[in-house]
Amino acid sequence: MASYCMTVTRLRLVLGEGARRLHVSAAFNAKPKVAMSRFEPGTSISYEKLHENIDIVRKRLNRPLTLSEKIVYGHLDDPVGQDIARGRTYLRLRPDRVAMQDATAQMAMLQFISSGLPKVAVPSTIHCDHLIEAQIGGVEDLKRAKEVNQEVYNFLATAGAKYGVGFWKPGSGIIHQIILENYAYPGVLLIGTDSHTPNGGGLGSICIGVGGADAVDVMAGIPWELKCPNVIGVKLTGSLSGWTSPKDVILKVAGILTVKGGTGAIVEYHGPGVDSISCTGMATICNMGAEIGATTSVFPYNHRMKTYLNKTGRADIAALADEHKDDLVPDKGCEYDQVIEINLSELKPHINGPFTPDLAHPVSEIGAVAEKNGWPLEVKVGQYQHQQSHGLIGSCTNSSYEDMGRAASLAKQALDKGLKCKAAFTVTPGSEQIRATIERDGFSKILRDVGGVVLANACGPCIGQWDRKDVKKGEKNTIVTSYNRNFTSRNDANPATHAFVTSPEIVTALAIAGTLKFDPETDYLTAANGEKFKLEPPNGDELPALDFDPGQDTYQHPPAESGSIMVDVSPTSTRLQLLEPFDKWNGKDLEDLQVLIKVKGKCTTDHISAAGPWLKFRGHLDNISNNMLIGAINIENDAVNKIKNRLTGEYGGVPDVARHYKANGLSWVVVGDDNYGEGSSREHAALEPRHLGGRVILVKSFARIHETNLKKQGMLPLTFADPTDYDKIRPDDKISFTGLATFAPGKPLKGVVKHGDGSQDIITLNHTFNENQVEWFHAGSALNRMKELQ
Repeated sequence: MASYCMTVTRLRLVLGEGARRLHVSAAFNAKPKVAMSRFEPGTSISYEKLHENIDIVRKRLNRPLTLSEKIVYGHLDDPVGQDIARGRTYLRLRPDRVAMQDATAQMAMLQFISSGLPKVAVPSTIHCDHLIEAQIGGVEDLKRAKEVNQEVYNFLATAGAKYGVGFWKPGSGIIHQIILENYAYPGVLLIGTDSHTPNGGGLGSICIGVGGADAVDVMAGIPWELKCPNVIGVKLTGSLSGWTSPKDVILKVAGILTVKGGTGAIVEYHGPGVDSISCTGMATICNMGAEIGATTSVFPYNHRMKTYLNKTGRADIAALADEHKDDLVPDKGCEYDQVIEINLSELKPHINGPFTPDLAHPVSEIGAVAEKNGWPLEVKVGQYQHQQSHGLIGSCTNSSYEDMGRAASLAKQALDKGLKCKAAFTVTPGSEQIRATIERDGFSKILRDVGGVVLANACGPCIGQWDRKDVKKGEKNTIVTSYNRNFTSRNDANPATHAFVTSPEIVTALAIAGTLKFDPETDYLTAANGEKFKLEPPNGDELPALDFDPGQDTYQHPPAESGSIMVDVSPTSTRLQLLEPFDKWNGKDLEDLQVLIKVKGKCTTDHISAAGPWLKFRGHLDNISNNMLIGAINIENDAVNKIKNRLTGEYGGVPDVARHYKANGLSWVVVGDDNYGEGSSREHAALEPRHLGGRVILVKSFARIHETNLKKQGMLPLTFADPTDYDKIRPDDKISFTGLATFAPGKPLKGVVKHGDGSQDIITLNHTFNENQVEWFHAGSALNRMKELQ
């Protein structure tokens, strides 16, 4: 670096100033390029292009820019002509790369195959992390997963090889940790087919979760659309210490903003407190920003990120980022749409739940709150080798080296006093690199000795991939995890499980104590010899002193020549199914759509398209459609998966009634409440209604990703102009949707609600379609429109 700077200085002395600077610029451009990752030596990071675009937009807007704006606007397809208005206009962007996890990659690759394109246009990767079920332990569970999912893994591996997509084999680790370790870097714009893609914001990246159809656009080289985000600033002061961890920052923010408070916005952390948080700690905070509906979250580039880049073998990227740091931090004087201030020195450990990630409690108060509400105080989780498990640490949110070290420091204190956990607990390493390193450094042994079971490097219980044996369905119990999401039934398919999310440190402490009614800052434990003692605050190194142990090589490079590779999908497969195009709009209004179900209360993508055992059908649209809305509450009877078939008068499951309506030529509409479709990015929640004959989803408000996914599949996501009109809809109504002949951006539609008694209500319906998205509706889907334009 120093010699390069000296060379440029000499050039300036020789060439002089003024016009001759062109030659200096040429010298800069002649500097060796830095690859985006070690797996893609043919690519290069272009901070020059980012800077050029930022400069154009800053001059156009004539104001300082937030970091979020710098990175997003720095990737505009047309920085000169793009209309830019926060919260209003749609931006056309050029993301740098795409990442897909195995559950969503199946449908994404099936859609890419049906596009007819020969290769992906940007660097893309597939990560096998969702299909590994937790049963016994890491080695056994991984072996079983490879056998059970062989057909799917083979499809993804061959499709990746044929179309130029890197493939991370099962056992590699969780997509977001692999991205942080290998692909995220300051200033990159990455889209991923998983809602927790924002994890990469911990490395100064704008990483956004999307559905598979959005990923197909980017892989096809088409500009990707995003509603211009608002920017919420979170100013951090003070510094973290003691029992307080990075997880507590986002648990606090979730309590302030709620599950929909971040919708349509990027959350940008800034202020002097940022430097007290490790890079992986920042990633934890960004990861769980998905729970407040945020488009993504991001931190400014700093020395903690530089250290992480160096430790993960990317010193060249760190050096390049240092040169361009001005573009990787917010401008002085930039303005946010909303500002929250948190003093880290005063922040206390938190625990959020049950049943929703925004119900925030200080750990010191949770015991009393639980007693008052009748929540079970005893914490227990799972059964492994006849040892009752207790708390779960790991997941994409909290499985860093630092997380594992801090948890192990508490476990070691318990062991030194002759204690084990009241029951065993589970540990999920985030990646093969983390697993190998904590094994080498002794953390795994300590965690096993205290009663834990180390699971495979995968999502596991966090997404419901958990063969839980110790409680029966319907049995009331409490679990405590370091995960991100705790919706009803998510982890173990038991609606009576009270799931709480907190930091790995607090999970470990509660696992040792065996009860929610334990505050490690003030309460005492009893050692084996009867002595009373308090746990010392956790400690752990940010990064391994001996560098990371990479573990096994689990990456498959796409070959240079792939013409001979065949991607086979058997017509008799129950796991994979080639896609048929959806029908085009017939040019008429949608008349007399039957209300399939009027949903009561919270309806996440877990309610619309359950995960767990259904994950195995993610590549087979017809089979996965048998889970459509089976978790949603029917307002007519407060039951799940029990609705009245208006053609027969009999009650049946939601998918069964939908199929009956479709077979009889009756299109239908779902009516829902606020923040409909929050949670996972899974586009199956949009594909399934379209496949089974749905045309409209009518709700009070949508979560961002789900609304876009519905548009992509040719559905009409509409909202009540007056939210109280939700109350006018009866479960047996038919609704006509008029005004489609002149369907246009910003122009509301009308709904004619026809009641069984012959009366009618006419209601105004809003939408957020832009001109391009209207064409998706006309064509029947975004994929159909892509083919029309080829």
